[in-house]
Amino acid sequence: MQSPGHRFRDVEHHLLLAENDSYDSSSSEADMAERVWFIRDGCGMVCAIMTWLLVVYADFVVTFVMLLPSKDFWYSVINGILFNCLAVLALSSHLRTMLTDPVSMQLRLSQCEVGAGLQELVQKGHYGAVPKGNATKEYMDNLQLKPGEVIYKCPKCRSIKPERAHHCSICKRCIRKMDHHCPWVNNCVGEKNQRFFVLFTMYIALISAHALILCGFQFFSCVQGQWTECSDFSPPVTVILMIILFLEGFLFLTFTAVMFGTQIHSICNDETEIERLKSEKPTWERRLRWEGMKSVFGGQPSLLWISPFAGFQIRRLLLRTKKGGPEFSV
Repeated sequence: MQSPGHRFRDVEHHLLLAENDSYDSSSSEADMAERVWFIRDGCGMVCAIMTWLLVVYADFVVTFVMLLPSKDFWYSVINGILFNCLAVLALSSHLRTMLTDPVSMQLRLSQCEVGAGLQELVQKGHYGAVPKGNATKEYMDNLQLKPGEVIYKCPKCRSIKPERAHHCSICKRCIRKMDHHCPWVNNCVGEKNQRFFVLFTMYIALISAHALILCGFQFFSCVQGQWTECSDFSPPVTVILMIILFLEGFLFLTFTAVMFGTQIHSICNDETEIERLKSEKPTWERRLRWEGMKSVFGGQPSLLWISPFAGFQIRRLLLRTKKGGPEFSV
């Protein structure tokens, strides 16, 4: 039987935490259960605010420049409802992506799990962030590793590093199945929030395409009639607003459509963008195509797959608020 020190492999040959720098698993888990995940990164927060402002701008131009002045009542109502519903779904998906902990496997050490073994802990699939500084000698001893079993420690966040995890320098955590860090959602795209990121790119692409189509119809109607009658704004202002919206819609449609395609490709091949760029050989059992889609979106195909509100527990959020409000996770 090997000693605990021989069972542990540090990625960069760093030592375990010192005994006086101990990790209190019980207090850390309790704190994480009450926290809302949010990355306090200046660039990411600016990009996230810009995303919302651009969607609000598009909604303003579509509603007040194109639809309300239209003489066709049903044209305005149908397109107004459709565009605003897609905008709400896009912003809701953005919020879920930004405020959801991207890691779905957490190596917890509760009283009922002490001595369960590392593989059993991983297979239970607990949700939450990999806690910082849990790679202590005491913690490792309680895992009761098998002889010759090797686990890895991240020298940056001093945590046990799960399989397929990569360290994010912005989130300052190890993220399992990390695809990339996206500043537009101010978060990493990982195992738990990838479905919301896919929905975000899909709905942004849809409202961008819808805005481009409406711009085309509006321009055609203004050319056929009088510019002073096709909008409540002056002709120069109307033209400037429509040009900005057209450029915004074209750029965002191109960007999000490509991102949506790459995400679906990654899910169907069970390979993250980082794993693809590093040409990492798979040491896990791949869930290809349909199985990969079901593992990310959850269960059999249904309308819940395209809903950013699926799994949202408003009751738990209210309870957190009553206990003194949400706390930032990072």
